[in-house]
Amino acid sequence: MKLRCLIAVLIFTQKSMVLFDFKKNDTPDNWKIVNDLVMGGFSNSSIKKNKDGYGLFNGHVSLKNNGGFAMTQYDFETLETKSYSKFVLKVKGDEKTYQFRVKDKREDSHSYIAKFKTSNSWQTIEIPFSTMYPTYRGRLLDMDNYSGNQMEMVAFLIGNKQEEDFNLTIDTITLK
Repeated sequence: MKLRCLIAVLIFTQKSMVLFDFKKNDTPDNWKIVNDLVMGGFSNSSIKKNKDGYGLFNGHVSLKNNGGFAMTQYDFETLETKSYSKFVLKVKGDEKTYQFRVKDKREDSHSYIAKFKTSNSWQTIEIPFSTMYPTYRGRLLDMDNYSGNQMEMVAFLIGNKQEEDFNLTIDTITLK
């Protein structure tokens, strides 16, 4: 009986789902760019595959005309995620801080976010669902953190309150 329980625990802890894999067959075609242009700003960004086949989210964040952010987001049909507890990102950056964002429902005005700092080397960033806190336009909301029950959108955003060029290389987004 103990062996059966141990096997069940091992199987459960190894369970994962790849949400997006740029290096395999996934393309950035369904990723959308949302820059501060929606508020009158002048930031610009793009997402594409680089020469090595990874996703590349890059551009320039401008503070002109009350701007200050660039974002790429990926919308999908409702995904039930109760059996997972965290995101695992494999990324390489430029030593800047980014936000990883998730929405329960794409039409929600708020997002749940986690900030992470990148390096010039490949990193595996683990983000427990329970640590992702709700925000709206940069303001913390008085709501519970992300429940992890379902999702319809994930995104990467840079908005460090400074004018800057940025480059974030993305390999995979996995649920564990």
